[in-house]
Amino acid sequence: MAYIKELIAAIRRLHRCDATYVETVPVTETFQGETVWQGDVEIFNIRGHPKAKRAYAWAHAAGKHDRGKRYVTVLELPPVDSPKTAVQAAILQEIRSAREEIKESRASKTRKR
Repeated sequence: MAYIKELIAAIRRLHRCDATYVETVPVTETFQGETVWQGDVEIFNIRGHPKAKRAYAWAHAAGKHDRGKRYVTVLELPPVDSPKTAVQAAILQEIRSAREEIKESRASKTRKR
């Protein structure tokens, strides 16, 4: 139950709304026949958000030597309408962020020359 409380705290912190746990759904996301993500997605009803009524959340190891924890929260707003599409949206956002970091790194190297 501590894990659920951590996720509720993350939803409050990131989206400034209250959350109530609903259920856990296992999700496996594949790309070209390979599993790219597998885990449990927690579903929450939320109150106090102007548009969303539901959020999806999970956590995973992060940081140096995977000693930290990263919380992922996704609001149920189109096109997100299920735990699976929440995972897909989170993966897409991570790809976009990684591409942006690469661009910034290249630009920084170019400026230093």
